[in-house]
Amino acid sequence: MILILSAALGLALAMAIGGNDVANSMATAVGAKAITVKQAVMIAAVLEFSGAFFFGAHVTSTITKGILNPSIISSDKTLMYGALSALIGAFIWLAIATLKGWPVSTTHSIVGGMVGFGIVAGGLGAVNWAKMLMIVSSWFISPFVGGLLAFVVFKLIAFSILRRKSPITATKHYAPLYIAGTLFIISFLFSIKTLKLGTYSSLLVGGVFFTLGFLVSFLLVAKYARKNQHEPYEIVEGTFRKMQVLTSCYVSFAHGANDVANAVGPLAVVYIALTAGGIGSHVEVPSWMLAIGGFGIALGVGIWGKKVMDTVGTRITTLNNTRGFSIDFAAATTVLLSSFFGMPVSTTHTVVGAVTGVGLAHGLEGVNRGVLKNILWAWFVTVPVSGIISGLLFMLFI
Repeated sequence: MILILSAALGLALAMAIGGNDVANSMATAVGAKAITVKQAVMIAAVLEFSGAFFFGAHVTSTITKGILNPSIISSDKTLMYGALSALIGAFIWLAIATLKGWPVSTTHSIVGGMVGFGIVAGGLGAVNWAKMLMIVSSWFISPFVGGLLAFVVFKLIAFSILRRKSPITATKHYAPLYIAGTLFIISFLFSIKTLKLGTYSSLLVGGVFFTLGFLVSFLLVAKYARKNQHEPYEIVEGTFRKMQVLTSCYVSFAHGANDVANAVGPLAVVYIALTAGGIGSHVEVPSWMLAIGGFGIALGVGIWGKKVMDTVGTRITTLNNTRGFSIDFAAATTVLLSSFFGMPVSTTHTVVGAVTGVGLAHGLEGVNRGVLKNILWAWFVTVPVSGIISGLLFMLFI
C-alpha cells in the first residue's frame, strides 16, 4: 500500500515538475515566437521522456543528499516516512506555484521537504546547515551570473550585428561563430554531464561540433542571406530562431536525463526500504521508475506548462529570437560553469535571471518589476513552505 501511494505521489510530483521546471526550458522559444505552445508541449514531452528513460541516471543519493546528518537520521523507517513527507510537501508547493505561474526550483522544494522532516525527526542538529547555506547562496548566484552573461551576450550580438550598417554582412561574419560556440557548449555539457565522458574527451567532442557547426552554418547563413537579402532583420532573427529552438530542445532533453532520477529519488528510497530492507548511501533507480518520472513530467508539461511558460516567456520582458538565444546560451553556460566549480545551481533561477538580464539591456523599463517581485517572493518561501508541510505530515505518519 505504501509503495502504491509512493508511486502515485512520485507521478504527481513528476507532473508538477513538468508543469514548472520543464516549462522554463521552452518558455523563451515560445515567448520569442520561435515555436507555438502546442509545439513546445509536444517537443518537451518527447525529449523529457527520452532523456529520462534512455539516458537517465540510474543511481541517485538517498533522501538525505547531504542535507541531513546520517548519524542522527539513520533509521530506515524514519527515512521512508520522511521520503513520503518530502514528496507530498514538494508536490503541494510545486502545484500551488505552477497554478499561480511562479517558476520555482524543484530541487529546493524537495530540499525543503527533507529539512522539514529532518528537524521534526532529529532536531536542528539533524540538518547540515553549511550545505543549506550553499543552497541559499545559489538563490543569488544563479540568477546573477545567468543575468550578467545574458546581458553581455545580447550586447555583443547588438554591437556585432544589429547596429551595423549592413546587418546581412555582419550576420554572415559573426552568426557562424555564435552558432559554433553554442554547439560547443551543448555538446561539451552533454558529454561531460549526461554521457559522463572525461574532460579531455568532452573537449574533443565539443571541438568537433564547433568546427562542423562553424563550417555548416557559414554555408547555410550565406544561402539564407541570399534568399532574404531585402529583409535584413529577418535574416538576423531567422538565423537565431533556429539556434534558439535547438538550445531549448537541449535544455529539455538534458533535464530529463540529469534530473528525473532526483525527482523519483524519494520514491526509490521507499521502494528499496520495502523490498531490500535497508537503505545504503546510494540507491539504484529501476527503469520502470524512470519511466514513471518521464511520463509524469511529459503529462505535466501538457496539462500545467502554459502558465509558467507565459510568465517566463512573455510577462517578465518582451522577447525576440536574438534575445531568446542570448538567454538560452547564458543559462546553458551558467549551469556548465557551476558544475565545474561545484556550486549548487538552479536552472529555474538561472533562466529567470537570464531573462531579466536581457530585459535590463534595454533599461529598467524593459523589465516588469511587479512580476519579478512575485517570482522572488516565491523563491524565498519555497524551502520553508515545503519544509513546514513535510514536517507536519511526518508528525502525522510517526
